[in-house]
Amino acid sequence: MGTIAAAFGLAITFSTASLAAPTNLVPAGKTNPPIGHFEFCKSYPGECAALGQDKGPMELTRKRWAQMLEINARVNQGIQPDTDLNIYGVEELWSYPRTVGDCEDYVLLKRHMLMQEGFSANDLLITVVLQPNGDGHAVLTVRTDYGDYILDNMRGDVRLWSETGYTFVKRQSSENAAAWTKLGPGSATKVGTIGN
Repeated sequence: MGTIAAAFGLAITFSTASLAAPTNLVPAGKTNPPIGHFEFCKSYPGECAALGQDKGPMELTRKRWAQMLEINARVNQGIQPDTDLNIYGVEELWSYPRTVGDCEDYVLLKRHMLMQEGFSANDLLITVVLQPNGDGHAVLTVRTDYGDYILDNMRGDVRLWSETGYTFVKRQSSENAAAWTKLGPGSATKVGTIGN
């Protein structure tokens, strides 16, 4: 397993130990979606449909890894960060960014681009986390057979969820893009909740 980094021929930041024991976030029951996602689903109902049978995490291949890295970098470099208040004049609005956006806008675009590359929506889950300073943040979780990897507008690399330093709160269901699940105690040593 330790040879996967060499086989991929890419600069990757996960450790051999993390490859030996795949780690995936643990759903712990239904919860309410973020209000921004709820409103997004009204505007883009096709993005929030039932996803069908969850076949489990995708196989992480060299091609898939390269696509994850490339899209993460392209979106992070191509979109300038700003708040919804500055962009749209409202506190919270989830939308596809053109040139500027906040964290969930980066996530929406990365998810959309990866789906265009053939990734299953079941494996591309918008996720709410708490940063070490307690601020809320949105990232994209990509479920793989090597664990759940995080694409983040605040980082240039892609890393396992357990190596981010975030507290994982909730994410989209892997069976219905409009539904959300809490992330349970098996997901982290400390898991918080925001409301529901």
